[in-house]
Amino acid sequence: MRSARAVVWADKKLHRAFGGRVSLVALAGLPSLRLTTTGRKSGLPRSTNLLYFPHGDELVLTASNWGRPNDPAWALNLRANSKCQVALAGKPSDTLARELHGDEYAAMWRELLEFWPGYAMEQREAGRPLPVFLLTRLAR
Repeated sequence: MRSARAVVWADKKLHRAFGGRVSLVALAGLPSLRLTTTGRKSGLPRSTNLLYFPHGDELVLTASNWGRPNDPAWALNLRANSKCQVALAGKPSDTLARELHGDEYAAMWRELLEFWPGYAMEQREAGRPLPVFLLTRLAR
């Protein structure tokens, strides 16, 4: 978790250099995407590279914020405006995000821990439940 800033910095550099086709997460053999939300205060586009869990035709994001105690800005932005864009391998797609709660959250959390057990460590470190968002691609 201490190396998070360096990882994020390097990931941004890779994204720029390779037009979104390369990320550190992808180099590690994991699925990654670039999420663009609308800033809840600024109204400006805000982008970040994230690990995602492929779930059928949908994408699942976990707002772990590298085990920090606060939710990441992108999660706050999605709560304010659920319309967002994801880019997979540099190819953008409009999506709609929905935060999971209750039984739906519990079921997805179990699947997420099978997919990436590190979420359990990040949740312990954060001392908070990690929000989970389900993203559905919008028809063009």
